Amino acid sequence: MTPLDPVAADAAELRAAFGRFPSGIAALCAEVDGEKLGLVASSFSVGVSFDPPLVMFSVQNSSTTWPRLRQASRIGVSVLGRDHAAACRQLASRRGDRFRDLDIVRSRTGALLLHGSAVWMECEILSENPAGDHAIVLLAVKEMRVDREMEPLVYHGAEFRQLAVAS
Repeated sequence: MTPLDPVAADAAELRAAFGRFPSGIAALCAEVDGEKLGLVASSFSVGVSFDPPLVMFSVQNSSTTWPRLRQASRIGVSVLGRDHAAACRQLASRRGDRFRDLDIVRSRTGALLLHGSAVWMECEILSENPAGDHAIVLLAVKEMRVDREMEPLVYHGAEFRQLAVAS
């Protein structure tokens, strides 16, 4: 067996290691005081609990969007679909209008959801816990819709990918 290496202080090496784990990508969006806010999370995790239904994600402490987005009564979570690579880049951008030309639905509570997503969830923040240079946010799922025809967008090795059936 090859011995393990100590975790290096080099953030690039750690990112490369974590990037070997494929993940779905979620857009978390809402309108707060008339302003559309959104961020993208590749750390999104479902099935935290089925009763009650809970999901979670982590957000960097340095985020300037999260302190405003967390004020929403409900947050729309869109599990991005296979055709959302450009929308993902746009929502993750730190400049310009993150919502320009995106096809969005606004719920009655102000949650924002992207058309073409594999799953829509409307969530309330249950808890937020510090975790190093991030915070772990636990969300209670209040409403949802699944598009069984839409495959999710996958993030792996710092690239967007699509699912394929193994032969």
